[in-house]
Amino acid sequence: MSDAPETVISGGETRTGLVRRARKIDRVLAETYPDAHCELDFDDPFQLLVVTVLSAQTTDKRVNAVRPTLFAAYPDAKAMAAADRATLEGIVGPLGFFRAKTESLLKLSAALVEHHDGKVPPRLDDLVKLPGVGRKTANVVLGNAFGIPGITVDTHFGRLVRRFGWTELTDPVKVEHAIGELFPKKDWTMLSHHLIWHGRRRCHARNPACGACPVAKWCPAYGEGPTDPVAAAKLVRTEGRA
Repeated sequence: MSDAPETVISGGETRTGLVRRARKIDRVLAETYPDAHCELDFDDPFQLLVVTVLSAQTTDKRVNAVRPTLFAAYPDAKAMAAADRATLEGIVGPLGFFRAKTESLLKLSAALVEHHDGKVPPRLDDLVKLPGVGRKTANVVLGNAFGIPGITVDTHFGRLVRRFGWTELTDPVKVEHAIGELFPKKDWTMLSHHLIWHGRRRCHARNPACGACPVAKWCPAYGEGPTDPVAAAKLVRTEGRA
């Protein structure tokens, strides 16, 4: 065994130190947000796949609002693939980009019917081949509908891992792999929820609530937002963006 000192990777921190700090932050966030979960409502893998696709450029709350009407009309891939375009556009209209989203749902449903007997496949390689489905959407579905660990690199996740100094990477796929190396695979899905909840509630893109942050002592970006506890507390949201 070598007695050579461990290589310092950045800011005087070793790889082992980074892993320990990252896992400590996640443990504290888990305690802070014990109810963290996917904020999109769904009853089955097909519903989760569809609402995740619809959540692009809008909020989970808005998607959840149209969900009952959408799946009452089209409960499965076969029904949605045969949907009248104008009717489907009318349902998803409140979410914005309704023509593009309608086109995505029609193609996605048709592909599920043609290639997977109308079922959502529980494999990353199959999911990312579906129209309109990237790795982020695939990992949401795998982790939350099938219990298969996945890291969801959305805008919140990417912002926080860079603020925490876990990585300097910006490419979502590279971020996914880099962060995956810091945590046991079994923790990946809940790690995603913890960071996304923290990003929506405290660690905002603009004016993060640093003075009301439970992981401030381990965050190299502390001070980007107000550090006064009273001022910071006013920035804390009790739920995600409306």
